[in-house]
Amino acid sequence: MTSVYEIAHGRAGDKGTISNISAIAYDEAGFIKLKRELTVERVEKAFAHVAKGPVRRYEIPKLKAFNFVIENSLGGGVTRSLAIDPHGKALSALLLSIELS
Repeated sequence: MTSVYEIAHGRAGDKGTISNISAIAYDEAGFIKLKRELTVERVEKAFAHVAKGPVRRYEIPKLKAFNFVIENSLGGGVTRSLAIDPHGKALSALLLSIELS
């Protein structure tokens, strides 16, 4: 088993109740593995306890990256959420913890 963390790094941002998280592969082999295994369904499952979705995946081949837009994931947005991390920056760690084969 390989985690996303072992083959990529992550970045996160937010807008309202939407979290925007990218997995950026270190090399081409990692990008191919992410393309095959880091699916919308796998991300939805990992985020089920914090996000109601939907989740959309965007491929950015020149950067060897995938951007996931995860709606309804920030407890109403930065100014309304009581979460410790209302911006959702720590959610990139959750994406990186996903196990791949």
